Amino acid sequence: MSTEMTILFIVVLGFLAFAAACIYSNYKYRKRMEKKIKRAWGARPDREYDYEEFDAISHFFNLRKKEGFYIDDITWNDLEMDNIFMLMNNTWSCVGESYLYNMLRTPEYSPEELKRRDDLVEYFLKHDKERSDLQYAFARIGKTGRTSIFDYVYNLAGLERRSNLKNYICIAALAASVAFTFVMPQYGVLLIIASLCYGWSTYYSEKRKVEPYIMSCSAVVLMMDAAAKLEKIKTPEMSEYIKSMAEARRKLSRFKRNSFFFIAGGSGDAGGGLEKVLIDYINYTFRVDLIQFNTLIVELKANLDAFEQLTDSMGMLESAMAIASFRLQYPQYCKPVLVNTRKAYLQAENVYHPMIDEPVKNSISVDRGVLLTGSNASGKSTFLKTVAINAVLAQTVYTCMADSYEGCYYQIYTSMALRDDLISQESYYIVEIKSLKRILDHVGDEIPLLCFVDEVLRGTNTVERIAASSQILKSMARRNIMCFAATHDIELTSILESDYNNYHFQEEVKEDDILFNYRLYEGRATSRNAIKLLGIIGYSPDIIKKAEHSAEQFVETGEWSL
Repeated sequence: MSTEMTILFIVVLGFLAFAAACIYSNYKYRKRMEKKIKRAWGARPDREYDYEEFDAISHFFNLRKKEGFYIDDITWNDLEMDNIFMLMNNTWSCVGESYLYNMLRTPEYSPEELKRRDDLVEYFLKHDKERSDLQYAFARIGKTGRTSIFDYVYNLAGLERRSNLKNYICIAALAASVAFTFVMPQYGVLLIIASLCYGWSTYYSEKRKVEPYIMSCSAVVLMMDAAAKLEKIKTPEMSEYIKSMAEARRKLSRFKRNSFFFIAGGSGDAGGGLEKVLIDYINYTFRVDLIQFNTLIVELKANLDAFEQLTDSMGMLESAMAIASFRLQYPQYCKPVLVNTRKAYLQAENVYHPMIDEPVKNSISVDRGVLLTGSNASGKSTFLKTVAINAVLAQTVYTCMADSYEGCYYQIYTSMALRDDLISQESYYIVEIKSLKRILDHVGDEIPLLCFVDEVLRGTNTVERIAASSQILKSMARRNIMCFAATHDIELTSILESDYNNYHFQEEVKEDDILFNYRLYEGRATSRNAIKLLGIIGYSPDIIKKAEHSAEQFVETGEWSL
């Protein structure tokens, strides 16, 4: 065998070995991801998110054009919906988790849309192989942690295209220097060195300006690659989403073609080996990535609607899989019955809170407001959150933690876990009345209101609290409003008896312990155990005796005395 043939054989053998290593690496990666996907399916996600990650996930919702009603920040925080999102977030891509978050904050009012979502969820519950393949395709896109790709995608689409004149001048100067070497070699070499030094030194300052966009552009390309794989799936349940993705991918095809050097030159996707080094030197010398970046601005600006179309279709598919996995976590759930009517009503049988491992289930059926009374820790706030969370889930993921749930399509508001606003220097009372005002501003809306208020006007004195809160709650006693309010003011149960249904939670004090059963009972609370609790905690008998005497005297005479 000649020397040339030996060298060729070694080169071919090396290439085949490299190709085999790549194939084996991809095989191992797929098997590893398939095991992770299988373990996670139907299980409670155990990942925890820090503030920056949650903030990044929320950016897609914040950047979307908001039309109609959405769950505002007060309601979202009152209900601790971040925890509900974490329970449900069995997604594998930044697209899926951002879309799922957006879905939970945007209640749906179209029965047809909720039916389409449910059809997808049911499909994934019954087709493990197809669902697993889709999850692997989304896992290839991956998540971006504390960085939101949507920030940079929308920012990129909003940029004005910059001139490539400086880039072309650097390329022309280098070409002229090379040509000059054929005329005067000694000067030509110096000119080449000078043009390279100038080009490279100015390249880095320009590169730093565009580097933040590399990850998001890479994610868009990975979304397109995943869409191309998903287009091979032929099933009626996903046909409209596959068709939408294919259409969006075609519109963005030029974006992908013009992104290779920009993405590979900064993200390290080329593997960090000789290929990456080669691409880097091509970019340093010929500024291909900077030229491509300016082209990407134009392409994304012209086809931002296609990116949103791709996001919506892919996000809906992955969110539906997450909802299916969420349903498998619970032995008992139901699909809600939702009715388009102006008359507010709500019926829930054995409804429970999804975050409580061994919940006490309660049932309620009402067509007007509810006043909840009972001592602290008896279950009032938890019940309010239970009903509110299930109302949100009903109109977003079409899943309720109950034996049955029926009600209107609602706008959902809460005023519960409020606190002083130190930044704007507003007291608790000011924060509270502003929170209630935002609800009252919508009492005349066409869509019925479902609102939850915990301890109405607790930030002020008893006399004014009862006077003002009774009028506020009475103003919410309308045909198109369902208000659940928890209060310690027993007086309200009598004042508002003609407008609200009275329910209560109760406790039992036995010897040196207090027992709560967390059961909902009809009627107003009648027990007075707050003073007895002082004794259980260890307060002196003298304080307890005098407190009981003062309470009894007030009940009899309406006057306080020490």
